[in-house]
Amino acid sequence: MAAVVAAAPGRFGMAAVAWLALLLGAACAVDRSNFKTCDQSSFCKRQRNVKAGSSPYRALLESLQLTQDSMKIQLINEANKVPLLLELYGLKGNMTRIRINELNPLKPRFEVPDVLIQDPPTTRLSVTGRDDNSVELSLGEGGHKLILTAKPFRMDLLEGRELVLSVNSRGLLFFEHLRLRKDSEPTKEPALEGEEAAEASDPSLAPEHESTEQSEQAEETPKGTEEAEEGPGSWEETFKTHTDSKPNGPTSVGLDFSLPGVENVYGIPEHADNLRLRTTEGGDPYRLYNLDVFQYELYNPMALYGSVPVLLAHNAQRTLGIFWLNAAETWVDVTSNTAGKTLFGKMLDYMQGGGETPQTDVRWMSESGIIDTFLLLGPSPNDIFRQYASLTGTQALPPLFALAYHQSRWNYNDEDDVSTVDSGFDEHDIPYDVIWLDIEHADGKRYFTWDPNKFPHPREMLLQLAAKRRKMVSIVDPHIKVDSGYRVHNEIRSQGFYVKTKDGNDYEGWCWPGSAGYPDFTNPEMRAWWANMFGYDQYEGSTENLYTWNDMNEPSVFNGPEVTMHKDAVHQGGWEHRDIHNLYAFYVQMATAEGQVQRSGGVERPFVLTRGFFAGSQRYGAVWTGDNAAEWEHLKISIPMCLSLGLVGISFCGADVGGFFKNPDPEMLVRWYQAGAYQPFFRAHAHMDTTRREPWLFGEENKALIREAIRERYALLPFWYTLFYQTYRTGRPVMRPLWVEFPQDPTTFGIDDQYLLGDALLVHPVTAQGARGVQVYLPGKGEVWYDVHTHQKLHAPQTLYLAVTMSSIPVYQRGGSIVARKERVRRSSDCMQNDPYTLYVALGPQGTAQGDLFVDDGHTYSFETKRQYLHRRFSFSGNTLTSSSADPKGTFETPAWIERVVVLGAGKPAAVFLKPAGAAETRLDFTHETDASVLTLRKPAVNIGADWSITLR
Repeated sequence: MAAVVAAAPGRFGMAAVAWLALLLGAACAVDRSNFKTCDQSSFCKRQRNVKAGSSPYRALLESLQLTQDSMKIQLINEANKVPLLLELYGLKGNMTRIRINELNPLKPRFEVPDVLIQDPPTTRLSVTGRDDNSVELSLGEGGHKLILTAKPFRMDLLEGRELVLSVNSRGLLFFEHLRLRKDSEPTKEPALEGEEAAEASDPSLAPEHESTEQSEQAEETPKGTEEAEEGPGSWEETFKTHTDSKPNGPTSVGLDFSLPGVENVYGIPEHADNLRLRTTEGGDPYRLYNLDVFQYELYNPMALYGSVPVLLAHNAQRTLGIFWLNAAETWVDVTSNTAGKTLFGKMLDYMQGGGETPQTDVRWMSESGIIDTFLLLGPSPNDIFRQYASLTGTQALPPLFALAYHQSRWNYNDEDDVSTVDSGFDEHDIPYDVIWLDIEHADGKRYFTWDPNKFPHPREMLLQLAAKRRKMVSIVDPHIKVDSGYRVHNEIRSQGFYVKTKDGNDYEGWCWPGSAGYPDFTNPEMRAWWANMFGYDQYEGSTENLYTWNDMNEPSVFNGPEVTMHKDAVHQGGWEHRDIHNLYAFYVQMATAEGQVQRSGGVERPFVLTRGFFAGSQRYGAVWTGDNAAEWEHLKISIPMCLSLGLVGISFCGADVGGFFKNPDPEMLVRWYQAGAYQPFFRAHAHMDTTRREPWLFGEENKALIREAIRERYALLPFWYTLFYQTYRTGRPVMRPLWVEFPQDPTTFGIDDQYLLGDALLVHPVTAQGARGVQVYLPGKGEVWYDVHTHQKLHAPQTLYLAVTMSSIPVYQRGGSIVARKERVRRSSDCMQNDPYTLYVALGPQGTAQGDLFVDDGHTYSFETKRQYLHRRFSFSGNTLTSSSADPKGTFETPAWIERVVVLGAGKPAAVFLKPAGAAETRLDFTHETDASVLTLRKPAVNIGADWSITLR
């Protein structure tokens, strides 16, 4: 929920409401004046004022130090003589890591912890060439080499003789060193510890003439250089009524990367924009700074709730990735070196048969920290996903219920309301798994409590849901009401776990409860305390079917600068909030997920939804696109927003079905259910000021359409669950842009109104008002696709116009795939656990198909700890369908069996025979639809875990 909705009655005292209304206004769209532009962000402005040209940095080749796994070399800024240390690592799996820090910083600079799942394993580096101004290195695996040029400093990465990527080729490296304020007394430098001390004192990294150069630095600095570098806002910056004290002065870092041959770049979520990133010339860069943005606008580069600093570049030959590991406010400029060419120049190129190779330049600018960048060298999209997953982990395998349908609003009023809504789904024969409670369920917005009047018997309410095999999610936000009668606040304060002000007091800001403290989740002890709060003995009234929603965790501070925490607030270790800002939500979700695991003794898998996120958040649960609106464009934008997240590891993504703000008309609501049923996280949610919109409130016809969309989701749950298992194992996104599976087809590079689920289903939701048809592109030279509803066979590649009615959800199964469904839809996913399967076998052009299925208990870690799972492979070839184990390490007992096999694109056989392993062959009944070439095999009645074959003769 966004901050401005605070004006809703009953949330604060009247003075606070009036104060908030004054602060935030009652506009019906984002108030841009609450959020900085690059020009209003002094470090972004300083960075952008550095223009492309010859770099002032020079690499000191004589300082080069090579070990088996790294190269270290000094860089000197010729203008101010401040030395930097460049470290280069070749990493296993075809990656390269570049780190740049000060050689002798006044004090340590922040380096992001906890995001990487391990120290990335390195490969051997070797020098393969050298001259007076350059050195050539072999990067081990992958056949890449790197040429480091000393003056001006740049690095070029090659594969064979082909230039893949350049670093600092535009000379935009800009590293603001820590310094003493001009009017301050000199202070003794803090002693460095460990590695930093070793590096700082390593004589091989400080050649004799260089250390002399540094010792004369104070006297030698050219007049005006420091002043120019510092500029306005370096030591203090005011935005609106807020002043940032900046005790460390200017500390920003920036670096440019050039990608020759690349015109298509993606990623760096979260932005409400198209999938393919645009150039930022003439406007603001894309901003990565987790913010609570009220009624966000579409199609612009403003920051939103989460930040993943990963960019993917793609052309028909290769895919590359850049992971900029920095948690401070970050801006990313994307420019094209052909974008500024005149029409005359383009015509001349065309007439002369010439023309530059297209190139995209990407410039990263962060307010503090160090430069720590991973170059993911692909070369295929799937290689990029594997490489990034090896660094930050894969999407956690969710419990099965989390992939089903969720019903939410702000707020279900009381226990009777919950019971009525729950019963309504049964009365109207609509399945659902989870009902959600927003902030009004707690006692005066005191999280981990229940309103004693509205929810006096939470445990009984939860047990009634559990009896129907359903769950509940309650909201637990990370702002804690300042109230001496509130145990949670008292314990956090007494243990010193709150974030502090720059003066050392507990930081307080305004949020839903009124005055609130903000726990310091960067502190492992605070996270352990928070995790412990989810224990059944601590969270009163909680049961094992209660899960958690972390909202407002950017963090949202209604009276803070840009509706968030002051940057000079202080966290454990003395780090400023500016250093860790984009990590805050990551830690909140981490601690909450660990609390859910802990409460079950490590047995049960958690489910936690978060609004804020960072790289690595995929390890802890799901995200959603925040406070959207009941508008057609918001429905449409949910697709590229989730696709962008999937590309950078976060597959478990969805949008509020129906829109959070405003009231959808029945057509929009139906279309949103149809779209949401084919997105990974499927939840309806709405603002308290909207009219009630449970699925049965819009007339019989619309209820039937919504019911059918939700039932399609439930029938496909085995497919969804298998996809999430695959992404857990490989990092490949569940919801994929077409170009991921068809990387050499340029038609796919800009498509973001349709997508793939895995490699088997193509989905084109209807997202336009009054639509009578949609244009669908079916990719794949020589491939075939089948309409999943009519079973019509279509040849690719082609763009077809599909006429649609209100019941249409355009979905196509790829020829060559096998998809498992459960077509006996019941009231919740748990009720379907042992139900039989139907296999849909879509024959490819060669008459073959394959697919797989993952089955376990759906909720525990036993698939990992006890190897209790089935991973089955189905394969059709030579008129025979076989079932075998895709992973013999796993075993799992289940009564579930196969009740039907539907073969799309099949001729009519004379007979069909089933041969179970170790048993005699038997005949199967079948029907054949000649017009559609659909063969249906009835009741093979074999266990889903068994080996068998079915032959068509």
